[in-house]
Order: sequence, then C-alpha cells, then structure tokens
Amino acid sequence: MSLGSLAPLANPADQVGWLSALEDGIDAVFKPITEVFSTIVFFPITIGEISFPFVVAWLIAAAVIFTIYFGFIQFRGLGVALDVVRGKFSKPSDPGEVPHFQALTSALSGTVGLGNIAGVGASMALGGPGATFWMILAGLLGMCTKFAECTLGVKYREIHADGTVTGGPFKYLPVAFSKFGKWPAKILTGIFAAAILFFGVAGGNMFQANQTFAQIQNVTGGEDGFLGSVGAAFIFGIVLAALVAAVILGGMKSIGATTSKLVPSMAIVYVLACLVVILTNLSNVPDAFASIINGAFSPEGMAGGVIGVMIVGFQRAAFSNEAGLGSAPIAHSTVKTRRPVSEGFVALFEPLVDTVLICTMTALTIIIAGAPSFGEGMAQVQAGGATPDGVTLTSDAFETVIPWFPIVLAIAVALFAFSTLITWSYYGLKAWGYLFGESKVSEIIYKCVFLFFTVAGCVLTFGQVLTFADAALFVCAFVNLLGVYMLLPVIKKEMKEYLADRKSGKLYDLGEEESELAETNR
Repeated sequence: MSLGSLAPLANPADQVGWLSALEDGIDAVFKPITEVFSTIVFFPITIGEISFPFVVAWLIAAAVIFTIYFGFIQFRGLGVALDVVRGKFSKPSDPGEVPHFQALTSALSGTVGLGNIAGVGASMALGGPGATFWMILAGLLGMCTKFAECTLGVKYREIHADGTVTGGPFKYLPVAFSKFGKWPAKILTGIFAAAILFFGVAGGNMFQANQTFAQIQNVTGGEDGFLGSVGAAFIFGIVLAALVAAVILGGMKSIGATTSKLVPSMAIVYVLACLVVILTNLSNVPDAFASIINGAFSPEGMAGGVIGVMIVGFQRAAFSNEAGLGSAPIAHSTVKTRRPVSEGFVALFEPLVDTVLICTMTALTIIIAGAPSFGEGMAQVQAGGATPDGVTLTSDAFETVIPWFPIVLAIAVALFAFSTLITWSYYGLKAWGYLFGESKVSEIIYKCVFLFFTVAGCVLTFGQVLTFADAALFVCAFVNLLGVYMLLPVIKKEMKEYLADRKSGKLYDLGEEESELAETNR
C-alpha cells in the first residue's frame, strides 16, 4: 500500500494561518532528509530509457526465487488454502487470537485500499493496458512471498499469558540474523521496527485519515459544503479518531471482527460495480483482452517498450499487495493454529484478492468503459506531462455506465482508508512494543499517540513527512526478505510435513498427544 500515484491530499491547514506555518516549517525540516533517504531507498536501475527502483527488482526477484524453491506452491496449494480458511483442520482449542478467515481479512484490510483504485488508474495511464498483464503476473508470484513470510510469522510467534500474540518479523528476524551475532540481529530488527512504526503513524494513519476527510468532503459539496468551513476538519478528525478508538482499543480480536465484515463487503460492492460496467460493455471485452496482451508484448509508442510496461505493472503490484515488506505476517501471526504453515497457505489468498482480482477488475473497467480521461491521461504522460489523478480515471470509467457511482466510489475509498487505518494501528503497536516494551502502560501511550495523529492527519498534510514514510516502508523489504532467505529451509520442512499429514489424514484427527508435540516443536 504505497502512497504514490494517489489522489491529491486535502489541506485544511491552508484555511488557518498558524497551522499552515507549522506544516511548512516541519516540511522544510524534513525535505533535505527525505530527498537523501528516498534517493537511497529508491535507488534507480536503468535499462535503456527506463529507470525503476532497485527495491522493485529486489521484491520481484525474491518472488521468483521463492516460487521455484517451493515448487510453485501458490498454484498447487490453493485447494489446501481453501480448506484451511474454511476451518477444516481447526479446533477451538488451537492457540492464537483469531480464526484463519479473520487473520486473512485483517491483513487484507492493510493492503486493499486506495492503491487498488487510484494507483491502478495512474499506472495504466503510465504503462497502458499492457501493464495489467505484468501486474497480474507479479501478483501471482507475490503469493509465494506471502506464503513464506507469513509461515515464519506464526512459526516464531510468542503467545502471552493473557492469550494475546506477538509475531511477525519482530520474532523471526532475530532468529534469522542470529548468525551475524546478537547486536547486528538487534540492530537490523530495530531498523525494521522503526520503519514500520513510522509508516504506521504517518502513511498508515495520517494519510488514510486525510484521504477519508477529503473523500467525504468531496461528496458533501467540497469547500462550499458543510465540511468546507474552518474547524470542520478538526471536528471530523475527532469523530474519526473516536471510531478508530472503538475498534483498536479492543485489540486484535476487535480488529479481526471488524475487518471480517468490512473487507468482504467493500470488495463485493466494488467487484460487482466493476462487473456491471464490464457486462454493460460486453462487446468490448474481447478487444480489452487483446489490448492487454498486445500492450504487454508490443507496446508501440510507450516509452521504454516492453520493459517499460513490464516495470510499471510489476511496480504497481509490488506497491499494492505489500508482498515481502513484512507487514502482513504481523496480522497473520495472531491466527488460531498449531501448524505455522497452515497460515502460509491462507496468506496465498492475499495477493490473489488484492492484485489479481481487485486491481485487475479496476484495470478492465477502465479499458472496457473507454472513459475519455483515460485516453487523455495516456496522451498527457506520453507528451511528458505529469501522471494524472488515478481516482479521476477510475471514477470516470464507472460514470460512463453508472452516473451516480462516483458517490459510492467516494464512500468505498473512505471505508477502504478506514480499514487500512485500523490494521496499521496494530502493525504500529507491535513495532512500538518491540522498541519500547509491551506493558499495558506502553500500549496505552502508543494508542493515544496514534489517535492524536489521526486527528492531525485530517487537519495537516505534512507532504514531506508522508514521502519519508513511504520510503521507510520499503526499507522493510530489504531487511525482511534477507531474513526470509535465511529461513527458507525451515519453511520447506514445515510445508512438506503439513502436506504429508494432510495426505495421510492426520490433520483431520490431531490427538492431544500430537497436539502437545506440535506445540512443543513450534
């Protein structure tokens, strides 16, 4: 869930002089730091006329290597994954906080969001219809990355006396890096935790709060509506923070219960709307698929040719589903299970839903509807102009068939942002706990800080801070994937044993003795 290529930020601070001065001052301090940091994190690789960040190559290379190493498990393991998410091998006594389905929806709520709607539209204007093909391929490869990191998230998790769980990279990275020595392991894991925490408070919180306010303000009359007055953003922020508090104060069980209802509902409404547009333009479907295939392999007129379109598609997928960044294993580690790899199978669905389904439906809708702004946006990019607002492209596509849908889209964007916000509050909490301790007092302090910045996000934008946070998120990819590489044999052993037990029927009848043994081995 990168923040790039999304809608412009609302800036209520412009209405109040001292707030605007505060924002400008903080941005001025962060600007030189952000420029240096972003240059390092997004260090470009140049192929011909095309440049792309090294971190994208790092993410895609890992996905390809993991796919080969695990024997294309994302394809042959989908049947197992479906059985697991339905609870076929689960028992109420399994250790953990939430069922498989709630762990999945909690993780999905952190990835399915504005990038699926706005980011796809912008990336298509940049790479044309052919970017969709490479986006799908990258999503399929990313499934294996999620499988690997989420298995480790459960494998090395810690279950506390009160039943709550701490897992994810905070637990498996120290194990992976222990061969470097105690202090290097602590430092590398600390860097990961600091990056996750910073992004959680800024990108996963302030940005989402800002976009929620911007979308609601837009459908209620804009700056001329009742949310356009001075002080409206602050009041909205207080209300939003109260709603967030009502969810996050209940911990992971409350977050899981909320996202298990919110995420499927949002996804169904959005996909159904896409299907309405597609079915209404059914005669255009063959041409749309032809343009995707042709654009992927013979993109005349696209800067950078096939390589350029491929990179745009891969980059959109990598930035959307977060495979390899280490965020999803934090949510998945709370699952109720005795077999770590079971949640790895469940995690296969995350890129499948986020990238292969929702991002692809958005792309097809834009192509098939033939929204005028899409062609204009591509022409604008090819002429050397800025990438257009992706939300506008997507909204225009829906409007060609459902004139009133932009209102529904605005509400959907707000709900997507809200679900992302509450999930990232949990990711940030676990990072905070690693850095400052996991006491009740520490947890309360974190939640107060998080809710404060929820309100601040509605009032201020801090553009440079958000850019810094976006780069910080991808620091996690370097650290996390390095750790996963070191623990690949552990994952493969878990996978082989689990598949063998499923084939022999042991997963259906796990006795008490075997349960205790599995818990000890874990």
